[in-house]
Amino acid sequence: MSKEQGCVLKAWEVTVRKTQQAKKRANNIFGTVSVAPQTDDEATATEENDDETSTNRSSIGELYNAERVLPSGDYYTGQWYDSFPHGHGKYLWTDGCMYIGEWYNGKTMGKGKFGWPSGATYEGEFKSGYMDGIGTYTGPSGDTYRGQWVMNLKHGHGIKSYANGDVYDGEWRRGLQESQGKYRWRDESYYIGEWKNGMICGKGTFIWTDGCRYDGFWDDSFPSGNGTFKWDDGSFYVGHWSQDPEEMNGTYYPSGNEENLEWDPKDVFNNLSEYKICSGERVPVLPSQKKLSVWNSSKRVEKPRRISVDGRVSVGLDRAFEKMNMWGSESGEGAADIDSTTRRDLDAEIMRLEAEGFIQSLKPSPVPMRLPRAGKKQGETISKGHRNYELMLNLQLGIRHAVGKQAAVVSLDLKHSAFDPKEKVWTRFPPEGTKYTPPHQSSEFKWKDYCPLVFRSLRKLFKVDPADYMLSICGNDALRELSSPGKSGSFFYLTNDDRYMIKTMKKSETKVLLRMLAAYYNHVRAFENTLVQFVIMGNLFCSEYSVHRRFDLKGSSLGRTTDKPESEIISNTILKDLDLNFIFRLQKAWYQEFIRQVDKDCEFLEQERIMDYSLLVGIHFREASVAGELIPSGARTPIGEFEDESAPRLSRADVDQLLSDPTRWASIRLGGNMPARAERTMRRSDCELVGEPTGEYYEVVMIFGIIDILQDYDISKKLEHAYKSIQYDPTSISAVDPRLYSRRFRDFIFKVITEDD
Repeated sequence: MSKEQGCVLKAWEVTVRKTQQAKKRANNIFGTVSVAPQTDDEATATEENDDETSTNRSSIGELYNAERVLPSGDYYTGQWYDSFPHGHGKYLWTDGCMYIGEWYNGKTMGKGKFGWPSGATYEGEFKSGYMDGIGTYTGPSGDTYRGQWVMNLKHGHGIKSYANGDVYDGEWRRGLQESQGKYRWRDESYYIGEWKNGMICGKGTFIWTDGCRYDGFWDDSFPSGNGTFKWDDGSFYVGHWSQDPEEMNGTYYPSGNEENLEWDPKDVFNNLSEYKICSGERVPVLPSQKKLSVWNSSKRVEKPRRISVDGRVSVGLDRAFEKMNMWGSESGEGAADIDSTTRRDLDAEIMRLEAEGFIQSLKPSPVPMRLPRAGKKQGETISKGHRNYELMLNLQLGIRHAVGKQAAVVSLDLKHSAFDPKEKVWTRFPPEGTKYTPPHQSSEFKWKDYCPLVFRSLRKLFKVDPADYMLSICGNDALRELSSPGKSGSFFYLTNDDRYMIKTMKKSETKVLLRMLAAYYNHVRAFENTLVQFVIMGNLFCSEYSVHRRFDLKGSSLGRTTDKPESEIISNTILKDLDLNFIFRLQKAWYQEFIRQVDKDCEFLEQERIMDYSLLVGIHFREASVAGELIPSGARTPIGEFEDESAPRLSRADVDQLLSDPTRWASIRLGGNMPARAERTMRRSDCELVGEPTGEYYEVVMIFGIIDILQDYDISKKLEHAYKSIQYDPTSISAVDPRLYSRRFRDFIFKVITEDD
């Protein structure tokens, strides 16, 4: 008998004792809803059909010890619950992989040891099938890593001992050396300092075994920038270092010993080229990629069916009303006849038990979620005859001219004059062309290029290749025009490959942009993971998989809901704060990085007196049934492909491939392709910003960034705030002081995006 039925029966027992007549009918009702346990003979027959053996078999829903040979040939021995390993157990795959340790609902969870047929082992903590926590990996050739892991990646502090004798002791991020660390080569030379993406980068010191040392800045594992080379006799060389001999310059200071006079700084680069950083061994198959045989069933796995009071299967126990109908005065064989007084007493008793916590699941359950219909490709292609056809041609011609003529960025250290709004270049584009401009089919126009060196440097900081950038925007394909989703009246243009989005600006926004340009540039240099998007921005939702839900979040409630009915919402629909029905949970390391960056970005926007910005969030659901229903985490429903073949999905295997392939780790960044868990919520009132968690989780991938950063708190916004404050709660409106806006925005974002515990 289930817990839900037990609670209802308890309420019934209390009530029927009040009347002799109800007491006489008790046996009939009890006999109708109880479920007989499976007999030993039935259990044995079922297991023989599945080629399984078991010991200490108990009824469904209890923890017991089992020994099973699964249909795939895999072997499991240990604790079992319902249809999955649960507790402590050992699982042996047919390919020789083995796991011994703790399980939770069919996933490796807790402490355990995973072994590969090659002899490699991992011993430590697991979470939801991933190596996650503190653990030690030993490779087949002798590589050893001891330290912190997040979702199969070295992330945090750890010590890596390589088979060739090299050792790295320091910080890791997504599988690569990052921040501070010390690398010691087998000849005892070592580097201690800053790292970035697995390479020596930043400020650090290299010390050779002969006593020589270099102190200074590095890039791509070689000296770059200001630095000092010292000999063991006290002589030293100070200067600017670069792999380009023309950029090298410095001064040599002898200590009295003349033997270093013939020394060439290029000797340092030649010597350092012999000191390679080991890449280490690659894990061939990740533990999270190993599936249990019971997960891959082609048929839907169902719980044992129960017989209802009227002979129907699967009694509906989802709602309190349906539970009440179990005792209702329905006509038919075996039906109970409870009078209205007894029914009222029963109602009151069930309400009391629910209030005291005896009945937890009698509240209405949320309707099962489905993937929204896939929207058509966004935007209207701008072809000849379109009202903005000439504007598109002018944009493409101007950008091709401005970007194509610029030289490569030599240094990111820009002079103050580079940010002067007067630092602009005017170019005339007559239809017949000039010495510097090509002929074109549009009417004559003038192109104004503001602060060209700054924007060229920003593209470099964002790792935008100039050739790809021009090809995407200025190639043979037309742009697509989007109508503005907001109230700004701006036009949005998408490139044909969806990689970039161009937004038109009002003069007031242009002034704000030029005013904050220097601060924004310094912010991007200081925080490479900034979430703040720009005017010509990378399209957040241009990815290798489909975005199923899109949210524009501000942290305010007034007018923050879509005006479309559920039936009209598609994957392209921009939903708002009051439409959000999830709390997103990130891994600890990524969540800490997230809150640090959001704090820094909001502090920057607050200092620039910016408000009314949003966090644009895209959600990809990783698991759905063939019919398009979302599958909660841990559900046993077989995974199928979504009906719309044009909208590819990212499966768990795809995510594992992203994590296991070092060449693709760059795609998993803050705000881009971030695996997370989404917990469904339900609101108690329409104006409640964050709903109550339901405990229903979905595996998702998140994409997000801060957009609309050019609205300052000017006189129009101050008047809007004053006017709306008379009619509405001042804290619910969007137009508020930047300091209040920043605090409210962060409070809300940190409630809906939290740490996964």
